[in-house]
Amino acid sequence: MNWGIIGTGNIASKFAKTINQMNNEGERVIAVASRSQDKAESFAKEYSINKAYSSYSDLFRDDDIEIVYIATPNNLHKEEIEEALLNSKHVLCEKPITLKPEDTISLYSLAKSKNLFLMEGLWTYFLPGAKELNRLITQGAIGKIKSVKLAYGFAPQGERRERKLLSKLGGGALLDIGIYNLGLISTLGLKDLSISSTRVKLNEYNTDSYSETKLIAANGALITSINAIDQEYERVCTIIGDKGKIIIPDFQHLTSFTVNDKDYSFPVEINGFEYEIRECRACISEGKTHSDIYSPDISIYLSQLIYRIRMLCNMKFDCE
Repeated sequence: MNWGIIGTGNIASKFAKTINQMNNEGERVIAVASRSQDKAESFAKEYSINKAYSSYSDLFRDDDIEIVYIATPNNLHKEEIEEALLNSKHVLCEKPITLKPEDTISLYSLAKSKNLFLMEGLWTYFLPGAKELNRLITQGAIGKIKSVKLAYGFAPQGERRERKLLSKLGGGALLDIGIYNLGLISTLGLKDLSISSTRVKLNEYNTDSYSETKLIAANGALITSINAIDQEYERVCTIIGDKGKIIIPDFQHLTSFTVNDKDYSFPVEINGFEYEIRECRACISEGKTHSDIYSPDISIYLSQLIYRIRMLCNMKFDCE
């Protein structure tokens, strides 16, 4: 497909690199847009992209583009997705898709009404390791899940730290990386999660540098999810069942895990993004408006859960 990219940050760079390694599959980035013409042209030059726009709207109106990848700050996603859809573009939007669940619901509804594809870019859902993990749990490899504990934290510096945390951009650890934690939990078959407790450390921007959420699933499983910016945490997930346990040393990349002392390995072909890109292509070629793997129902549920946690922690953004 012909892709357009909105935004020129780290995640957009990773995405462009991935597409450039998928040329043999017919994938190519033909345009990029930034609010700075210099940044757009620099990005275009680095990744061999023909068109560079200083206006997102100009990219949305480009008839050669079939699908747009949105990699801008969280607070801009809703209006950009909406404009892309209204210009007849399919959309893959970096997570979190929006700041509020009602906006998430309305955007999926708009995509369906326009017969266009829309998906939140939670790329970890499509990894080969995620598929096998789900299969093993469903088949009862560790029996009934009793507890899950997982943590994810990193310490960006300088301008990148500010961008990750600014309230006016919808920043903070929960939205930036907590969705990886909650996304993995949602693949384990644990239903009807209730929030038992929350703990939060707010920073100078009044967003969370650290937040910890304890949840209880309908089957009684106890879940502890920790996410942090400004602190390094190994991305380890431990899943305890009544017949064994699973250890995932890096649950974000999910290239390996251990089930009851048996090791499993699932290396990716490029960097992991290729699987969500292929899912977009497959769905669009079949005329679907959404993925059945990472469906609107899952995306909306995670949006609702994150919002509930945020409100319990009294985290309201300046942009709201």
